[in-house]
Amino acid sequence: MASTETDARPRPAVDVQLQLPQLVDAAADLTHYILADNAERLRHSEAVAVRAQLLTAAVDDDQAPFLVAAAWLHDIGYAPGLAQTGFHPIDGARHLRATGWPPALCDLVAHHSGSRFVATGRQFDDEIGEFAFQEDLITDALTVADQTAGPNGRSMTVNERIRDMLDRHGPGSPNVRAHTRRGPYLVSAAQRVAHRLEASGIGPADHGIF
Repeated sequence: MASTETDARPRPAVDVQLQLPQLVDAAADLTHYILADNAERLRHSEAVAVRAQLLTAAVDDDQAPFLVAAAWLHDIGYAPGLAQTGFHPIDGARHLRATGWPPALCDLVAHHSGSRFVATGRQFDDEIGEFAFQEDLITDALTVADQTAGPNGRSMTVNERIRDMLDRHGPGSPNVRAHTRRGPYLVSAAQRVAHRLEASGIGPADHGIF
């Protein structure tokens, strides 16, 4: 399905296997196992999952377990044992695909937080193209969950997280080179999610996106 970067379109009804609460438990267990030797990354993943729980208010009810499971799993590709390309969204998604996780979840992990922009800069267009991108409520919410939980799980606004990323990766890095396209996407997704949360009664002081 075609997508734009200004209008998040609704995802078709989520498959029943992605609606099961057990999916979240399985994702949490796998993440704790795979990232057991990377305490900082694990704390970040735990914080993203907590943020995703809040952000379920910005997605349809049947999408909530899917969102939280993806939040747990989004960074498993950082584990050295999963490294194929060295680009964690692809490596994590490939591992999930190889071990039988639902394709829609693999797609979401591959494309979290605008990874396609960085993939282009790293010449991984073919690899990221193995996974379907769809701009929708879940994609927005996962992006915002990730972009409001910093290193070691520290709470950050989206703008703080972006500044931290630029500082940590430094001039000339693929992340910084991609920022002219990725940055506006991240902010637009955050604006959409903030609007949905505020429409549901969760104000800026509570969601902390900006």
